[in-house]
Amino acid sequence: MDASVLVVGAGPVGLTLAAELARHGVRVRLVDKLVTPSPYCRAIGVTPRSLEVFEDMGLAREMIDAGLWLDGMRMVLPGQPPRDKRRDLSDLPYAALGVPQYETERVLTERLAQYGIVPERAVALAALSQAEDRVHVELDGPQGRESATFDFVVGCDGAHSAVRKALGIAFEGEGWPFEFMLGDVSIDWDVPRGLAVFAVHPMEDAPPDLLVAVPLPERGRYRVSAMAPARLMAPAKDGTDHGIQAERPGAGLADLQEVADRLLPDRPRLGDLRWSSIFRISIRLAEHYRAGNVFIAGDACHVHPPTGGQGMNTGIQDAYNLAWKLALVAKGEAGRRLLDSYEAERRPVAEAVIAHTVEESVNLGRRGEGDRLADTQVLVSYRGGPLADVAGDGLSAGDRMPDVEGLRRHGFGFPLRLFDVLKGTRFVLLVPVDGTTDTVEALAADIHRRWPGRVRVVALAPGEAGLDEPPGVELLSDAAGRFAATFGDGQAWLVRPDNHVAWRGPAATVAAAVPTYLAEVIGLK
Repeated sequence: MDASVLVVGAGPVGLTLAAELARHGVRVRLVDKLVTPSPYCRAIGVTPRSLEVFEDMGLAREMIDAGLWLDGMRMVLPGQPPRDKRRDLSDLPYAALGVPQYETERVLTERLAQYGIVPERAVALAALSQAEDRVHVELDGPQGRESATFDFVVGCDGAHSAVRKALGIAFEGEGWPFEFMLGDVSIDWDVPRGLAVFAVHPMEDAPPDLLVAVPLPERGRYRVSAMAPARLMAPAKDGTDHGIQAERPGAGLADLQEVADRLLPDRPRLGDLRWSSIFRISIRLAEHYRAGNVFIAGDACHVHPPTGGQGMNTGIQDAYNLAWKLALVAKGEAGRRLLDSYEAERRPVAEAVIAHTVEESVNLGRRGEGDRLADTQVLVSYRGGPLADVAGDGLSAGDRMPDVEGLRRHGFGFPLRLFDVLKGTRFVLLVPVDGTTDTVEALAADIHRRWPGRVRVVALAPGEAGLDEPPGVELLSDAAGRFAATFGDGQAWLVRPDNHVAWRGPAATVAAAVPTYLAEVIGLK
């Protein structure tokens, strides 16, 4: 029997989507046209929000072990002494992490193997059509052409997406007329571990002369990028020529050293070039993210400058957003209307990322310090989207749920974080109680009867309430008072499987409002 969902593309986005669908109980097949994973380190930065996603997937420790913390940058501007700028993100669950893309893919691939899923390599999408709520595909692989049928197909196959092209979705935008060179090198200098180096010489009416060195986990190694000299550049092959130009020779060590000598005052020596490539940047956004039962995600939807390390992370969160919705529909537990919310929520995020990265790239070296959270992605919100209730003051429907510490549960010898409580694949309803749990017990019984296994009910009591835990309810004590301080008194919260707020309102309205929201807005059956 065919898998329920075909994922095309086994980069970080496709691997995340396949792993999430499997975690949600959906049968997945994952294919990629490459014979082997790419050896290039195109993406490094993992944002604090992506680490929260990986924590929910059970992968945060593995990712952290594979990387190093990116603590800030050394800025080198002409005529000024080098300046180290460290970024304090200690008020978030995670700081910014650096993981080479091939390591990110390794960790995700190993998790997929635990679900019994192995990416099928050297398999390319040749054709795609839809009929009677099914997707028919032709796949070219090592054994020849194969016909297969799926409930859904998702293209996570990059800027040149075969899935997007098969759907005829426009990918409007433009390519930059210049190229960059990348290289994995050792650098002999005194830069503290975990600091990137941005050496920028702004130019009038021209792109800046720059060298960016982002640290890799191995001590003394960096992925460097710089403007490619004219002799290494070539015309773009087509309108979506974005990313690493793997078929062309990369830069030599002497090319990278020349830029370092020009821009870095101490003229540190670069050595041991392990790989190099030419990189091209386009700025494009797909007109739509869906056609029928076929979706696109990641670079298949949006490409933009790499400033701030937003690209891979935005794609990972595309996958995280789509997976729980697609799983509910694929398993017949929610109506298809839920799938409309994927594009409605994620496309505006990509629009904002494109605008931000273009502005930051154009003004590189000309601006002061911006919002320290701007590139963390914890500020991403779906307010105003089809699943967000009317927004109010403060934390509202559509916002990312923040973490708090100091929660206690009977039988546990240690305090819990809110993220511990929210972890999993279900909706979580957080209801404050004081004095009695009768109402929340009755509410939980009704919800479990209507939607068994899809919603967890959590009651939060003051630190000294002394209540018994009712059946069907997880009873937590806000022992440190941090939940009440963060979320206010008397407010109930329904949290989506992707840890964004679905609904908030007075606890007295929960019994009527939450079942209505789940049935009418989410479409739970």
